[in-house]
Amino acid sequence: MLKIFDERQLLHAPLRELHNGDWAPFSETPQRARDIVASLGATQTPRDFGEDPIRAVHDGDYVDFLKAAHADWRASGRTGDAIGYTFPVVGRRPLDLTRIDARIGAYSFDAATPIAEGTWETVYWSAQCALTACDQLLTEPDRKTVFALCRPPGHHAGRDYMGGYCYLNNVAIAAQHARGQHSRRVAILDVDYHHGNGTQDIFYRDKDVFFASIHADPKTDYPFYWGHEDETGEGPGEGTTLNLPLPQGTAWSSYKTALARALSAITEWGADFLILSFGADTYAEDPISHFQLQTADFQRMGADIAALKLPTLIVMEGGYAVGDLGKNVDSFLLGIEREA
Repeated sequence: MLKIFDERQLLHAPLRELHNGDWAPFSETPQRARDIVASLGATQTPRDFGEDPIRAVHDGDYVDFLKAAHADWRASGRTGDAIGYTFPVVGRRPLDLTRIDARIGAYSFDAATPIAEGTWETVYWSAQCALTACDQLLTEPDRKTVFALCRPPGHHAGRDYMGGYCYLNNVAIAAQHARGQHSRRVAILDVDYHHGNGTQDIFYRDKDVFFASIHADPKTDYPFYWGHEDETGEGPGEGTTLNLPLPQGTAWSSYKTALARALSAITEWGADFLILSFGADTYAEDPISHFQLQTADFQRMGADIAALKLPTLIVMEGGYAVGDLGKNVDSFLLGIEREA
């Protein structure tokens, strides 16, 4: 299996985040990617598709903000990482805001997603990894699966906001590329522990992209406000969103039932191209999550997904059990390869 990664994805290294009411060391560390790379073996560096595919999904002013935010933070006399503290709960609208604190709040939905010195370069190359992997599948019909080691993750990022360690939505950028270049009927399956609210938001009114997510019940888990069962799409996109929230403590015996339901829905919808938001934070030992999947279960998950026999782009999302992350990703990819 072809695997895409770029060393510049290690440059993003904030020191801390606001978590459960207190400062905590930043969980989404460069070591996550290092662990996975150590297990993957050889990887290929991405092509540079430029900013156009990014701006085809994300608002241009938001992209410009991400590029300049850390420099603007430092220019205002601040030290450390740029992080917001005031957020527009209602009446969110375009405003000509000059103070960096105001702009961070306008483009954020949490205080756990700082912008550090290397953030823009890192997220840019993360998006290029997803685009390169997607393009390989689209231009080489004999290739069935490609893994994009995207870091940081992307599925919480919307068109014009960041959150949940996410800044650019890698799967949405890849999905738009697949549609725009090859008119594919794209399904996105999100198996991260946390709901991919940004991906859902981007395609919520879109009849041509199907989004299915299996995740922790947002009544108890981040991101709380999105990912409930009654969210099924809107307008032209009604019926193209499927949310399958599960309770804390879910093990494979229950998880596989939800996965089967999501895969069946993707098949019935008629997808001809699958993009997978893969998070290994469903692992029982993950420090910020509460499912009970074991390493061997990831292989079973991979085999079930590969049984769809669709061209499949795998995009890395979460997973924070540093030390076990590489073996869990390996297990999942082994299941994909054996079934494919």
